[in-house]
Amino acid sequence: MKITNVKIFTMNDNEDIIDNGYVTFENGRITEVSQGIPDKIDKDDIDGEGMTLYPGFIDAHTHLGLTTSGVGVEGEDLNEEFEPCTPQLRIIDGINPVDHSFELARNAGVTAVLVSPGSSNPIAGEIAAIKTAGKRVDKMLIKTVGMKFSMGENPKLTYMDKEQSPCTRMAVASIIRENLIKAVRYHHEMLDAESGEGDMPDYDFKLEALLPVLRREVTAHFHCHRADDIFTAVRIANEFNLDYTLVHCTDGHTIADELAEESASCIVGPMICDRCKPEMANLSPDNAAVLNSNGLDVAICTDHSEVPIEYLPISVGIAIKNGLSFYNGLRAVTKNAAKIARIYDRVGSVEVGKDADFVMFHENP
Repeated sequence: MKITNVKIFTMNDNEDIIDNGYVTFENGRITEVSQGIPDKIDKDDIDGEGMTLYPGFIDAHTHLGLTTSGVGVEGEDLNEEFEPCTPQLRIIDGINPVDHSFELARNAGVTAVLVSPGSSNPIAGEIAAIKTAGKRVDKMLIKTVGMKFSMGENPKLTYMDKEQSPCTRMAVASIIRENLIKAVRYHHEMLDAESGEGDMPDYDFKLEALLPVLRREVTAHFHCHRADDIFTAVRIANEFNLDYTLVHCTDGHTIADELAEESASCIVGPMICDRCKPEMANLSPDNAAVLNSNGLDVAICTDHSEVPIEYLPISVGIAIKNGLSFYNGLRAVTKNAAKIARIYDRVGSVEVGKDADFVMFHENP
């Protein structure tokens, strides 16, 4: 099947733009991306009528399906807030794929999302990349991509109310550090046992779940707003040689030069919100532009349901209005988002072999 007569923003590594082209796809995969008119047009092919075709948009930080729209507390599966370290939680076990918000996402051109646990726990659980189309999350899953860590107010206030640790930023960091150290030791004991130099350690579900992070097989996603929390996240990531990204990064525009020294990547958002807590006092619509101008890879998110996912294109528009170029805004929800999420082999650009996830607009999206 083909889509013809379209301007194509490929978002490939060459960043080719094809003014009048077509895309051929079969069994959900792209088989050809070309300039001009195809030799043969079948009755089922789609005439794009001069529209612009983009890769399907990607929201790099959401809680989509964990907070079912219109249901209330029964549909809240966001935070397991009764122990502060829960890396063993598998996010797909909590996602409701028939939540109406998935349809709203597709209607806005969002074809893939990262779904993350909430930020009540210093270590909260797995993060998965999924498609927004489907009925069964197992079939929608692209892959597990990360582990959620949280700094700052949210874990502090959650456990302060329960009169247990962590109640300070020091304790939040110490819980993360302690469990990563335990996971390192657990890993070394396993290696020693495999080489015949010791006994295999007792199985530990939590420590097993942290091993892919330590091996850099998945990315550490650090929830952080305030500058000092951002630097604590960077400090911990560097201590354990983690592949990491900074989620929200609200104060990023005030420390962009320092973050540039770290070559950090940032997932910025939500943008359509108020300064609802002290650590968001420096919220600024030019955050993405400032970070990008300092050479940082930037993605833009809604943090659904903090901002409904259908407002991802509007969020990008706000960033563009406040200094981000159109093309860099597009990168923030296609190529950059896919690379930060480690799913650029599947989505984020219009290239042969990738998933046939497209979105078309008559006007500027």
